[in-house]
Amino acid sequence: MMKSWIPVAEHSDFPIQNIPFGIFSTPNKTARPGVAIGENIIDLKVLDENGFFSHLPFTKNDFDVCVLNHLMRHGKKHMSSLRNRIIELLKEGNNELAQHSCLPEALVHQKDATMHLPVQIGDYTDFYSSEDHARNVGTMFRDPAKALLPNWKHLPVGYHGRSSTIVPSGTMIRRPKGQINPSDDTPPTFGPTQQLDFELEMAFITFDGKPMGESISPDEAADHIFGFVIFNDWSARDIQRWEYVPLGPFLAKNFASTISPWIVTLDALAPFHHPGKKQDPEVLPYLRFQGNYHVDIELEVSIIPENASPTVVSRSNYKYMYWNYAQQLAHHTIGGCAIRGGDMMASGTISGPDKGSYGSMLEIAWKGTQPITMSDGTARKFILDNDTVLMRGFAEGNGYRIGFGDCSGKIIG
Repeated sequence: MMKSWIPVAEHSDFPIQNIPFGIFSTPNKTARPGVAIGENIIDLKVLDENGFFSHLPFTKNDFDVCVLNHLMRHGKKHMSSLRNRIIELLKEGNNELAQHSCLPEALVHQKDATMHLPVQIGDYTDFYSSEDHARNVGTMFRDPAKALLPNWKHLPVGYHGRSSTIVPSGTMIRRPKGQINPSDDTPPTFGPTQQLDFELEMAFITFDGKPMGESISPDEAADHIFGFVIFNDWSARDIQRWEYVPLGPFLAKNFASTISPWIVTLDALAPFHHPGKKQDPEVLPYLRFQGNYHVDIELEVSIIPENASPTVVSRSNYKYMYWNYAQQLAHHTIGGCAIRGGDMMASGTISGPDKGSYGSMLEIAWKGTQPITMSDGTARKFILDNDTVLMRGFAEGNGYRIGFGDCSGKIIG
């Protein structure tokens, strides 16, 4: 029940129990690190300049920069200490910052700020770790009795994606073009996708890993993970269907992925971990773990047609994942792959056991055969031009919630 001396609304994403990190700017401030508290941002550069972090091993250059990678290079222990110091400064009854002359400069209203990509993303990996999603897709395109491929329950399937087109919430997304071939009996055509889709995902951002050639076990994973964002992995289903054999998605997945602006730390999410679904068959030893690595995060997706109110099309939860984040990182590194600070790893589409919890239009409208009706009376099989897709998520605590901010993108032709 800890509270901040800065007012925080009852259902705010950003109580003192959260303190997520991001990069913001204003007309008078260059892009720099900050943390969210209620409707405000705390300017960490100003706090550093006024000596509030003097006992911590950070330098001026760590705060006078437009990405969080410099802070993250100090590792999990010191980033946790920085977050704890900020919580101490904001805690009700502490007047260090509350009565300091720098407070007006350090406090920025979120509505006056522009949010930026929080980290310089080196490499990006996308997994395919929801059993319900994999089973739905396998049922649509293969024999339902063989919906899951033979390897699926033995390893977290993944592929390397494109980091250059990961963008922050609010970025306009241009409808991609590519080859489309709806029939095996006709040659392909070229043009804009007609089956543009969202994928509801979570993604984690890493600290530096071990040297190349060494692996990270599931129970070491938390030491190498900074935090999480909501992740919309936009997909062009018709382009993907033609191109993905034999090497997997390419143009259908590399045109854009949208993330929420605030990185919610693993520390903030610690109270919301739980055991998850029992894995059967038993996994190989390098994927076994002790403790809880599934996270209870309520997720919601809305489609907003232009000049219309939102229509909620999915309510899901990150806890539905079969493969958890610790196993994903362990599998990623088991062959000796080096992980660097700022790498991003997405969960794969998060779908639950019923239609209301499916994480993509491919599933919700069942390959276009079951259109859904929007608030303005129009129907959707996939995403149309001028539609906005809005994703939100939070973990619910005892009298507070830990949120991520909006993850939204509007499609333009």
